[in-house]
Amino acid sequence: MNASNLITAGIVLLTVVAVESGGLFMLKVVRGKQPANALQTSFYRAGHAHAGVLVILGLVTLLLVDGSGASGPVVAAPTLVLSAAILMPAGFFLSVIGTDPQKPNGFAVLLYVGAAALAVGLILGGVGLIGEGVAQLG
Repeated sequence: MNASNLITAGIVLLTVVAVESGGLFMLKVVRGKQPANALQTSFYRAGHAHAGVLVILGLVTLLLVDGSGASGPVVAAPTLVLSAAILMPAGFFLSVIGTDPQKPNGFAVLLYVGAAALAVGLILGGVGLIGEGVAQLG
């Protein structure tokens, strides 16, 4: 693995500590020790879940793409997936900030931007890995 990807992987592993602290925040919300309405509780749960899953998916994508030896557009796949791991949870959390919001605010756009980054990253990664596998067969 090249130096850049090693550094990225190390940073990604450290971000799991932030996701873990988000779990402690969620525990406070669920126990009623942190005020939150039903919308906020729902969005906080979704944000925390997306953060954990997408960070791990981004790391797996990084390892797969790097290990395949693929080049070209496919190398952007891990960056896009890891971007989604930031954008989507941020959209969930930031779109319900404030006291007793009744609907998500404009930060909800981050959910759509993150979903687009995730879709493009996964398509690039999947197609690129299949292409690399086919090339190795022939």
